[in-house]
Amino acid sequence: MGLKFSRQVPAGKFESLTLQHKLINCLSKSFYIRNLVSKQRRRMLVAGYDLDMTYITDRILAMSFPAERMRAMYRNPLWQVKSVLDMRHQDHYKIYNLCIEENYDPSHFHGRVERFPFDDNHVPHLEMIKLFCESVDSWLSQDPENIAVIHCMAGKGRTGLMLCAYLVYCGMPAEEALQLYAQRRTVNNEGVSIPSQRRYVEYWSNCLSFPRGVEDVPPDVNLPQQCSRELRRIRFYDTINIEKIFFVVSELQEISGQLYRPSLEVSRSSCKQIQKGCQRTSSPRYYVSFVEGEEEDKKAESDEPHVVVQMDTESSVLYQKACLEYYFDMPVQITGDVRVIFYQKMYGSRLFYACFNTAFIRNSLLQLTVRDLDKVGKKGGSVCGPAFCLELLFGPANARPSFTTPSDHRELL
Repeated sequence: MGLKFSRQVPAGKFESLTLQHKLINCLSKSFYIRNLVSKQRRRMLVAGYDLDMTYITDRILAMSFPAERMRAMYRNPLWQVKSVLDMRHQDHYKIYNLCIEENYDPSHFHGRVERFPFDDNHVPHLEMIKLFCESVDSWLSQDPENIAVIHCMAGKGRTGLMLCAYLVYCGMPAEEALQLYAQRRTVNNEGVSIPSQRRYVEYWSNCLSFPRGVEDVPPDVNLPQQCSRELRRIRFYDTINIEKIFFVVSELQEISGQLYRPSLEVSRSSCKQIQKGCQRTSSPRYYVSFVEGEEEDKKAESDEPHVVVQMDTESSVLYQKACLEYYFDMPVQITGDVRVIFYQKMYGSRLFYACFNTAFIRNSLLQLTVRDLDKVGKKGGSVCGPAFCLELLFGPANARPSFTTPSDHRELL
């Protein structure tokens, strides 16, 4: 039932490990530490163990990190996870570790561990989601008894994003997948609660197409072409209790031979209150990224983009409520997966942030309300008025995306 060691362990050290396991079990049961840490996530009582894990489907299991040493006091003890999986699914389970911040020896689980690491509370690049779904599908297709065990650190946000992505890959609508995960994984029906993570499940759904009348066949995956955009302006509408908001713009940087893509900063500055009478030497305009329809498809890519509406910098409506703005005199070029973090002060005091992919921006405008922003705590909410909105204005896209996105997609305005 315990761990299998790859090399001989001295008797004294083995006794020490056994005592440590007993101590951790005793402390966690006495003070309910694990239950406090797992919060609203559902737990499972099996083989005398109380573990933070849940079957989302008969063949997909979500759980928190299988921890060793003192971390096992408040996370799933690795040796307990191993015992349960070996007992219930011997030789038929594979673990998918989504953590970048923590790892363990795959030999504990007979080498059946695969890593798809990305940052906590953030999103992966779309290529990683594709590789993950293909790997899970391949493993489950090998034997009807095989199951996939998916975890990050807490076993909720990142786990939910990737698990729901696979459910979508199997043909389930994105919203239905998110709802199923929320119901099965949590007691308060709040599964994937970070808006950007939910946004990426929608992105992934838009990349898939299923052959009609054919069952049990993987969908066609059409990832968007690399799309570079010029970020020209960041504006906040209806802000309160604040005169300046700092921001840092970064994008996920691809590194050859490495699946994980670290965040690379491309710009930082601050949005300040718009002054009445302010004028620009040039007049920025909104652009259509691409236009649907066969006639537009026949036009050369070098054609000038269509002007939709003139920017309303001098409109009096801007001065009816407090608005903060930063205009890039030299537009910042961003490509792919982008993260924008906003701060009350440049060092620390984060207010909120948002992640998006440049290929899914239409009409060169991205507008986000409070509910579309990530980790809006008490401090972040205190600066948002009732009509609060974050607006990012972009220049025209450098290429026509290779797919069509639904017109009712909420954040693609």
